[in-house]
Amino acid sequence: MGSEDEDERGFFSERNVVPARPPAARAVAKPHYAGHRERLRDRFVQAGADALADYELLELLLFRAIPRADTKPLAKALIDRFGSFAEVLGAPPRLLGEVKGVGPAVALEIKIAAAAAERMLKSTIRGRQVLTSWSAVIDYCRAAMAFETREQFRILFLDKKNALIADEVQQTGTVDHTPVYPREIVRRALELSSTAIILVHNHPSGDPTPSRADIEMTKLIVDSARPLGISVHDHIIIGKSGHASLKGLQLM
Repeated sequence: MGSEDEDERGFFSERNVVPARPPAARAVAKPHYAGHRERLRDRFVQAGADALADYELLELLLFRAIPRADTKPLAKALIDRFGSFAEVLGAPPRLLGEVKGVGPAVALEIKIAAAAAERMLKSTIRGRQVLTSWSAVIDYCRAAMAFETREQFRILFLDKKNALIADEVQQTGTVDHTPVYPREIVRRALELSSTAIILVHNHPSGDPTPSRADIEMTKLIVDSARPLGISVHDHIIIGKSGHASLKGLQLM
């Protein structure tokens, strides 16, 4: 018996133990949008923004605020909610936050892009003769005001060569009314040594058609400014659907 026990112990002690192989690593499933970001960036680099749909350009903006997720559904949801790329940029943070998936970081990224676009457009008219760059003036005013949810009354102050000296929002009102004080407008023009001004305000309703109050207020400002040698070149009304010029409509 002893020898048999020893043989058995020897058998077990000398047996070569083959280490167990680790389970085969499972292939990690790639998300369905893997590579999409790189492809989208490549299209932008190679073909420019015109090659991208509005939601795709918005996706590029969202990449910075959302580093690891599919941004296409959110970009499309924003376009559906506000109507266009421009209206998404122009939307106030409060309304942006109503879209599921938009947090403070996303809203901030969108507003930074909007500010950059507005600053670029403003730089195209600053120091230049505004009356010879009228389309640039309209583009800037639309970027700055078209999608505001409250009325703003803005004044472009010009020097004797009709170059832009200053651009100031004088008043902010409600959804359909802004208080305007002609004396304050004239006083500010004198402070800036401005000899001409362009009046601009927005209609949050989207329709830029001048109201009777718009026409009467414009005439009052013209009459207040003229005796002091200040010309009112135009009053532009900005809406989502376009703009109206009171001078072009022969209403001033």
